[in-house]
Amino acid sequence: MHSGELDLEALSGGLDLYRTLESGQTYLWRRTDGAMYGGEPAPEAWYYTVVDGAVVRVRSEDGVLEWEASIAAEPLVRRLLRLDDDLEAIVAAAPDDPLLDEAYAAYRGMRLIDDPPFGTLISFICSAQMRVDRIHDMVSALAREYGEPIAFDGRTYHAFPTPERLAAATADELRELGLGYRAPYVVRTAEMVADGEAHPEVARDLEYEDAREYLKRFVGVGDKVADCVLLFSLGFDQAVPLDTWLKTAVEEYYPDCDRGSYAATSRALRERFGGEYAGYAQTYVFHHLRTRE
Repeated sequence: MHSGELDLEALSGGLDLYRTLESGQTYLWRRTDGAMYGGEPAPEAWYYTVVDGAVVRVRSEDGVLEWEASIAAEPLVRRLLRLDDDLEAIVAAAPDDPLLDEAYAAYRGMRLIDDPPFGTLISFICSAQMRVDRIHDMVSALAREYGEPIAFDGRTYHAFPTPERLAAATADELRELGLGYRAPYVVRTAEMVADGEAHPEVARDLEYEDAREYLKRFVGVGDKVADCVLLFSLGFDQAVPLDTWLKTAVEEYYPDCDRGSYAATSRALRERFGGEYAGYAQTYVFHHLRTRE
């Protein structure tokens, strides 16, 4: 076993691990107490994920981030949790905006994550018209049923399924796991990646709006899902996914950004949120509107 720790005071802007991993950005992490997306933090519980066959566990207690892994994992932990982001500078550069100021003040330390693209793509195909806890349940079921089992520290973990393994599943099998009408979308998208027809990684090297259009070739992927994949796994920090909560924000706080189409409204909101790190602003506003009393 490899382990390490980091004093969170050394990070610009700190780290709120609970909100980073339970704010609707990722469905590829799980919690050892089984209560992820249950609405309550548990500092003593470990979060874990599997990346390229490596098991990684992290937790944050008393101002220290700890990790245990099957490999020397500090570079991986830093990438997955984006620990090298200068969060103080990102917040300081944000435009003066009452809603955004409120969100940044309430949830300081929440960071964007950087998940593997294929798992993120499938996760957000599953996200259509679903609560975050149900999405997490579906993605966890896919890993449990189709993911490679990996033994680590006396426990068995499951990787997210490979494209080939998911492509070999049937829509009926995935419906039995609760995916409903999304099941054939998942199978077909997995087939596209497994066959080399398309891969989400290709979008990384495109211009932002071209990248969004590229991802929409996958079955079950529209503008919002594509933007989520770009923001949470491909490094497009300017992406502003327009989900129900952001549409509510446009109606109530930014009506001048409503331009009548997804692309134009997203572009206007991206400019309102400061451009380069608009995706950070979007994530804070999304979480604020979804969880505030």
